[in-house]
Amino acid sequence: MSAVPQPTISLPTPNLNSIPTPTTLLKTLSSSHSLAHFKQVHAHILRSTHSPSHSLILKLLSSPSIPYSLSIFSHLPHPLPSLSTPFLRHLSRSSKPEFAFFVYQRLRNEGIPIDRFAFPPLLKAASRVGWLAEGKEIHGFGFKSGFHSDPFVQTGLMVMYVACGRLPEARLVFDKMSYRDIVAWRIMIDGYCQSELFDDALELFEEMKRANIEADKFVLSSILSACGRAGNLDCGKAIHDYIIQKELVIDAHLRCALVTMYASCGCMDMAQQLYDQMIPKNVVVSTAMVSGYSRHGRVKDARLIFDQMVEKDLVSWSAMISGYAESDQPQEALRLFNELQILGIRSDQVTMLSVISACANLGVLDKAKWMHVYADKNGFGGSLRINNALIDMYAKCGSLERAKNVFEKMTSRNVISWTSMINAFAIHGDANNALRYFQKMKEACVEPNGVTFVGVLYACSHAGLVEEGRKIFASMINEHNITPKHEHYGCMVDLFGRANLLREAVEIVETMPFAPNVVIWGSLMSACQIHGETELGEFTAKRVLELEPDHDGALVVLSNIYAKERKWKNVGDLRQLMKERGISKERGCSRIELNDEVHEFLVADRNHKQAYEIYEKLNEVVSRLKLDGYAPNTGCVLVDLEEEEKREVVQWHSEKLALCYGLINGAKESCIQIVKNLRVCEDCHTFMKLVSKVYRREIVVRDRTRFHHYRDGVCSCRDYW
Repeated sequence: MSAVPQPTISLPTPNLNSIPTPTTLLKTLSSSHSLAHFKQVHAHILRSTHSPSHSLILKLLSSPSIPYSLSIFSHLPHPLPSLSTPFLRHLSRSSKPEFAFFVYQRLRNEGIPIDRFAFPPLLKAASRVGWLAEGKEIHGFGFKSGFHSDPFVQTGLMVMYVACGRLPEARLVFDKMSYRDIVAWRIMIDGYCQSELFDDALELFEEMKRANIEADKFVLSSILSACGRAGNLDCGKAIHDYIIQKELVIDAHLRCALVTMYASCGCMDMAQQLYDQMIPKNVVVSTAMVSGYSRHGRVKDARLIFDQMVEKDLVSWSAMISGYAESDQPQEALRLFNELQILGIRSDQVTMLSVISACANLGVLDKAKWMHVYADKNGFGGSLRINNALIDMYAKCGSLERAKNVFEKMTSRNVISWTSMINAFAIHGDANNALRYFQKMKEACVEPNGVTFVGVLYACSHAGLVEEGRKIFASMINEHNITPKHEHYGCMVDLFGRANLLREAVEIVETMPFAPNVVIWGSLMSACQIHGETELGEFTAKRVLELEPDHDGALVVLSNIYAKERKWKNVGDLRQLMKERGISKERGCSRIELNDEVHEFLVADRNHKQAYEIYEKLNEVVSRLKLDGYAPNTGCVLVDLEEEEKREVVQWHSEKLALCYGLINGAKESCIQIVKNLRVCEDCHTFMKLVSKVYRREIVVRDRTRFHHYRDGVCSCRDYW
């Protein structure tokens, strides 16, 4: 047992005032909360010629100062259970429950009797401070004393084991109970929920029903929480039906649990219906609604709830910020974070991770650098999770060097740290360093996981390292005993497809142990598109549409294949189908940040306040590049247009508009950074290379899958993307 330090305190010297009666002293103590008053009464008792009453000693032991109470107790000769047990109960409920073991040690050492009523407070003290060893000793002593079958002792043991995370031991006590009241069931079910063993919690609830134990609102709330966190909507609905069938009163606590369960399971209509019936609406249930709507892509509905909240705490702010960050609205996430700062609410790690994620999605380096400084200033610099997120953020904001600096300065690294760094090299086309760090990771005895292998295979795929990719895929299975999932087979299909090894890509699809998903068919479809394999491309596009009939990419690819073959009727039929279903090709959008402001451009966008200057600059740049041999590549425009119209469509791509805005407003010699939501087309790729050479500017473009670093007319992807 851990040694509990014995507090020392000097006892007061009695004054010479007249001595009040014991009844008066007891009344004084009962109405006093001041340590000074307790000391005065104690002085009177010491001066008295009569022994203090049992009630008076108990009152003294409940003084506002735990050390003072312990000092009094230490001077009591051979205290009986009638004094020691209430004192143990007082200590177990205090701010220093561990001092209950000082009393226990004294009782054991001096052979003073301990009755069965002392065990629950001792076990409660062990629970509150998480002292498993002490709790086990109490368990053993209780067994030897013959109290192990006492229901209150058994309940205390269950609470202690649950608090210390020892669910098997708690269940063993539970199973041995001769009689289990609702409290015992509740403790065990809560324990499973706290340990995220939701299936065990649900199974125990079914056992409880079979035992004809009527569930109370606390058990039902715990079970509903388990259903929500496990995403088990059917079970949650069954619990709701059980509540209605039993005609239980749905109070605010239970209604809150129902709303949270439905929101967690994505059944937002039912959640909203129950939420509307709540008056007043507390911050917990409102936050659950915000999280539920956000998680299922209904950010506008989430914001509506958020704005209606009378009271907001950090959790609700974090839920809304996270909703924007995960719904590809990073600017809104950062705007809301700024509001949080203005209100003076200090962020926690959860909020920081959401904001760092928003910065990563936005892809703006200046914002990323500011966020890094903010994290360090606010004490998050040493957090492993924050540093892992910073690596990812810098990588996605175009600064591989800063990502590497964060990684190198970390005092401890886990598999996520190494994987984040490998992914950073992969998306920047630096396959050699991705492979080198993968080797260093293994040398550091950090076992790679499935996500690590996705990053390494991705690096090989985008650098054309076919043989290295084959070896790594084989090592994942043979050396690391990792069973490949869809994403690993997808990487192999992509690896072979990019290298124009379409036969091998098809072989992977045909021999994989489960049915290919949309991503795998889509990867093969893209490879066919790149290499002009129209027949196989048509076949794969149709496979994608079988799995996802409204897949805009597959419909566009199919339309483009027909356009290349000049089958304009087929193109028209497909476009009519898309129109009828409300499906449209995702529009190209590019972002650029200058002077702390993010500017967005769409294809042929003329809404920007500098639109006239931008198009003038674009015409100037095109004219200058033509002197270096530039000719617009209209091969990607596969609609029935005249050639001149096609040239204009290509010329007005969003990344070209963003680039020209950067040339007009950015400082000379500065790097122009652009974030594009789609893959960079061949014409824009050539355009960027030539601009970097002719205008002597470094250009970094992040497209849907990777980075392109353009310098002196050369791209980091080596035209393999």
